[in-house]
Amino acid sequence: MYQEIRAAVDSDFKTVDQFIVDQLYSNVPLVESIGHYIVEAGGKRLRPMLVLLAARCCNIQNDKHISLAAVIEFIHTATLLHDDVVDMSALRRGRPTVNAEWNNPSSVLVGDFIYSRAFQILVQIGDMNIMEIMADTTNRIAEGEVLQLINKNNPNSSEQSYMQVIENKTAILFQAAAQCGAMLTDADEETQNALKEFGMELGIAFQLIDDVLDYDGDAESMGKNIGDDLAEGKPTLPLIYAMEHGTDSEAELIRECLKDEELSKKSLDQVINIVRDSGGLAYTREKARDCSDKALACLDKIPASNYRDALEAMVEFSKERKS
Repeated sequence: MYQEIRAAVDSDFKTVDQFIVDQLYSNVPLVESIGHYIVEAGGKRLRPMLVLLAARCCNIQNDKHISLAAVIEFIHTATLLHDDVVDMSALRRGRPTVNAEWNNPSSVLVGDFIYSRAFQILVQIGDMNIMEIMADTTNRIAEGEVLQLINKNNPNSSEQSYMQVIENKTAILFQAAAQCGAMLTDADEETQNALKEFGMELGIAFQLIDDVLDYDGDAESMGKNIGDDLAEGKPTLPLIYAMEHGTDSEAELIRECLKDEELSKKSLDQVINIVRDSGGLAYTREKARDCSDKALACLDKIPASNYRDALEAMVEFSKERKS
């Protein structure tokens, strides 16, 4: 299904890839080395693809969607570099993280470089309204990271606080990608708002499934370790639901695991069984389906085209993916 989605904008996608490589140029060799290392690690690049599809849905007549897609990918890449330092992660997309391969300072500083390069490209695009949205988006992402940090190791985290984290940390960039892709075309306000809402609902669904896969995925296909969220003390929705609906002893074990990384590693299989048996995975998948349905409904306002079909397929892919 992913290849079918990409095929709709394959020429644009290849142009974005080359543009990204060109924009990683720096007089400092370490910046280029790390930039290429993380970009060449792959990933599905759904966020920049969302820019391309939204712009094509609205019949874009210039090539600014190429630059904007690169901006979205750079902002996402920078957040990954910073995330891996905060989380002390050692593996991403099946390879050592930048902080593991180099060091924490290099990861943070190159992340800063990629952030700033994104805004240099935005200046070249020259749309103040898009600039405002992207500035607000990066600010919201930072707030989401801080909220997640506050919730770390907190066994009393609520579903409400968790949803606020993923809206800020993940879904807001999907929203900006879809909305700004439409804005590049001077699409009418109804169309822009429809794609804006589409991006938010898609982003939430995507993150919910990501959190399910942390307990029910395959480490090799995902390129990261199962149970990383638990080991990092992150109370995601499957875990929150299990604490609320499991037995007292099960809830207590999860609470202790959230506070103790070594215990979480020893008890991972037990916690996975608790999460599954409590209905935590099923509940999270159901919420992802609800968000997916809302996203699809938003597309009713978008004219029929192969690009809209690809957006619909993106929803199904995000909901059903295994990695």
